[in-house]
Amino acid sequence: MSGKRNLTAEERRERTVDTVIELSAQDDPANITTGSIAKHMQVTQGALFRHFPSKDAVWEAVIGRIAERIIKRLDRAAASADSPLAALEAMFHAHIAFIVDHPGVPRLMMGQLQHARPTPARRMVRSLLFLYRERIEKLLIEAQEAGELPRELDVEAAATQFIGTIQGLVVQSLMIGTMNHITEQAQGAFDLYCNGIQKERGTHP
Repeated sequence: MSGKRNLTAEERRERTVDTVIELSAQDDPANITTGSIAKHMQVTQGALFRHFPSKDAVWEAVIGRIAERIIKRLDRAAASADSPLAALEAMFHAHIAFIVDHPGVPRLMMGQLQHARPTPARRMVRSLLFLYRERIEKLLIEAQEAGELPRELDVEAAATQFIGTIQGLVVQSLMIGTMNHITEQAQGAFDLYCNGIQKERGTHP
């Protein structure tokens, strides 16, 4: 008698999500088909479609699970910090660590945003970015109130720069072909960002 246990429907959906993330680290997500997903999982396409009615449903599940994982990790990192600015730094490094652990995620996210049609997955990526930005702006405002950042700081611009700093590191790493680069450059990049948003302190009466 085989000791291999049949996966539940939820476990199979989770495995499908992980498979898409793995494949995205190896190839352009636009090239990923339901056939390649099924082949990697060693199941038939028919078995795959028993859990997902369409390819769009697969991508929607993938983005939904990514959003859940990353927001949970960022919130946990922020909660462990003892000040708003420290929470911002903790979130920055938690995001970098998530990307290193799941190198296919940036390609997945960018691929969905480039879709010409408003797919459910594309809408979920936009919603995730909104939630992410909302958390960054909240911490920036709390840092202002705590006296860690100047009152004159443009919070919207600072949030955009925070996201842009991470995106810049991702693009450089994709160009080089290794995500190790993002880890090596992360602290220096955050320090430059932090110096920039703090520089107005003390310049106004």
